[in-house]
This record gives sequence, C-alpha cells and structure tokens, in this order.
Amino acid sequence: MKIGLGLPNAVPDLPGGRVLVELARRADSLGFSTLATIGRLAYPNYEELVTLAAAAGATERIGLFTDILLGPARETMLLAKQAASLDQLSGGRFQLGVAVGAREDDFTLTGHNFHDRGRRWDVALEQMHAAWRGELPPGATRPSTPRPSNGVGVPMFFGGQAEPEIRRLVKYGIGYTLGGGTPERLAQMKEKVDAAWKEAGRSGRPEYRALSYFAIDAKAQEWGERSLKDYYGGYGDRVWAGAVKTPAEAKARAEAFEQAGCDELILFATGPFVEEADRLAEAVL
Repeated sequence: MKIGLGLPNAVPDLPGGRVLVELARRADSLGFSTLATIGRLAYPNYEELVTLAAAAGATERIGLFTDILLGPARETMLLAKQAASLDQLSGGRFQLGVAVGAREDDFTLTGHNFHDRGRRWDVALEQMHAAWRGELPPGATRPSTPRPSNGVGVPMFFGGQAEPEIRRLVKYGIGYTLGGGTPERLAQMKEKVDAAWKEAGRSGRPEYRALSYFAIDAKAQEWGERSLKDYYGGYGDRVWAGAVKTPAEAKARAEAFEQAGCDELILFATGPFVEEADRLAEAVL
C-alpha cells in the first residue's frame, strides 16, 4: 500500500501559504506517493486546485489529488478547464477526487442550488468528459479545454457513500476515496463498488484510497485539535479523537487499511509543521 501526505490547506491561520509549498517539497523528497488537499467553499481554506498547482511547480514526481473537491458547487466548464490545465502542467500527475458535498452553505455562497446538486452533477460530469475528449460545446467553434495528457480525460476518484456516487464512479471514475472513516467502512464500500464495477462490465478493478489525519509532535497536536474542531464543527471532536497521534498509531493505521484492501492511505497534516512529514515518514515509509 502507498502512503500519501495531505497538505494542511484547510488549517486556519497558517503563517503564510509558503508552508504548503515547503511541505510539498519535503513530501516529494521523502518518497510519499501523493500530495492531497481537502476543501470547502464557505471556509477560509487555501483553494485546492491553486494549492496543487503551486505544489506541482515545486515538485518533480509526486502525485497530486483533491480529496475531495465539491464538484457541483463549481462552475462546470471552468472546473473542466482547471483540471485539464493542472493535468498538463503537472505532467499527468493530477487526479481529481470529487463528491457532491453535504453542507448547504458551500452552495449558497456560490449561488448554486443545494437541493438539486446530484442531478446537476450528472449533467456536469457528462459535459466535462465531452470537453476533455475535444468535443465542441453548443455554439462553440473551438474546444473549451486543453486535452488531458492521457488523451481521454482527467482521472477521477469519487467519494461519498450513497448509491448515486457509486454509479458515477463506475461510469466516470478509476477509483473510490473514503473521506474519513474506519478500515471496516472501507471494506464495506469496497464490496459495494466492486460489485457495481463488475456488473457494469468494467475491465480491471477500481483503486481504493482512504483519508486519515495525523499530529505527532505536541505542538502539532495543539494545532490539530483546534483546526479539526473548527473545520468539522459539531463532529470535530470525533474526527480529532480518530486522528493518529503517535508513530505506533500511524503504523497500525496503515496496516489496518492495507488489510482492508486500501491501495493508498493519505495522512493529512493538521498544522504548519514541515518536520511532521519527517516524523510520519519514519513511521510508515
């Protein structure tokens, strides 16, 4: 199983955005497989695609991943253009992780209807993939996005646990990402996704990723508890309680997810401490 590093782009009050770039460089040099972001719109996080573009310019080999981005809260063709641009600028290292989202304020902020977000997202996904294939939008005389580096489309992962998300994954995606939760929950979702994948006649198999948080140093734990409770609101206590807090816990968490069938575990930093990447690498790489 591969181990990725999640950037603290949603941690409040970072001492400047350059710490995200420094962490990206450190993760690249240490051998982590992927750099990931989380994000909302109604929150003062560093925007995910901008953050990953900066990371792409500062790194050479590490993968780039939104874990996850709220797809139907975005303007469809702009998202398609941004994703295809980042794919090309990073040399094909970018993968787009998406879900529909569950907080209404993220949609109110951008003027999108929260209650029909699933139906709109189905339409948007078809439009995005048509654009990536080079098809012309209605009334257009030229393609609207760069062609992705694979010539087909930006690789996509889907999060969430509802049946429509599994349907979208099977049609458009290459894998599933568990946005927090236990190894047991991933195993349950894997069973559902594998069955849908087989029923749809897809070749090969989907890839599985999972998200966890970590804060090993005492100072990082102070930041981590504060930031997770702020970001997750009413269930922040539960998220913080499940965060990895020692090297031994990091190793055990990785082993448990590997046994559950996870292909890549992404551990998110919860504070602006570059040295935390070294501590995590010593434990799990």
